[in-house]
Amino acid sequence: MNISFEGKIVLVTGAGAGIGLATAQAFAANGATIVGVEIDAGRCETARQALGGKHVILQADATDEAQVARFIAEVTAKFGRLDVLVNNVGDYVRRAPAFADTTNEDIDWLYSTNLKHIFLVSRAALPLLRKAAPGSSIINISSIEGMRGQPRGVVYSAFKAAAINFTRSLALELGPEGIRVNAIAPETTESEQVKVAGTVPPEYAQHESRWFPLGRVGQPDDHAGCALYLASDMATWVTGVVINVDGGALAAGGWRRTHEDVWTNRPVTIAHGRR
Repeated sequence: MNISFEGKIVLVTGAGAGIGLATAQAFAANGATIVGVEIDAGRCETARQALGGKHVILQADATDEAQVARFIAEVTAKFGRLDVLVNNVGDYVRRAPAFADTTNEDIDWLYSTNLKHIFLVSRAALPLLRKAAPGSSIINISSIEGMRGQPRGVVYSAFKAAAINFTRSLALELGPEGIRVNAIAPETTESEQVKVAGTVPPEYAQHESRWFPLGRVGQPDDHAGCALYLASDMATWVTGVVINVDGGALAAGGWRRTHEDVWTNRPVTIAHGRR
């Protein structure tokens, strides 16, 4: 069975870099027409150059209701339908204090960036998704941190967990209409936001291959491939599902490989982490 999105309209938020840009490129390479939403002007231009003239890149803030209404109106006027919505916007690296030090401003920012925009964009896009149903779908980018505890990421992980249950609940509501709703839960992924190579001290670089069972950190294309599957005809009976794209990290739980290639669940005596 081939994956083809010829004639399909795909909207990707946060489409100017990282997972969002890789996802937009993957859908475009398989025939889709992309509507990319990106808040940063420079990244908008990056996406335009990467995708080409057939596709539409709109500079807008997906966390702002008025701006969401405007870009959905543009999609309605130009295409009149929407086959796939990828809610990709998310971030926490700029604000990761201990919970006791978390301000109301931090909470509001984390909420808008990791959960509110999913509500706003999904609700606004629903009439367009209904026009393309049955067969249209929503894909939410959550995080593996929504499925486990995260020190110094308490509020972020709470919102990512909420995104997962939003996915499951909306899948039930929209299933009878033929609209599928699924989520992807990424682990640490090399991107413009998360410069993994720059966070590992040189003396620990030789141990990077032991970080995850599959031996490497994630790349944006790993998640783009998962999104293609979830939106494709190969997944027509898949809804309310969260796929961990994590190199085996969640399966490993507390198990790690030592520098001697021995599996252990005992405390690591030399660590590079958060305090």
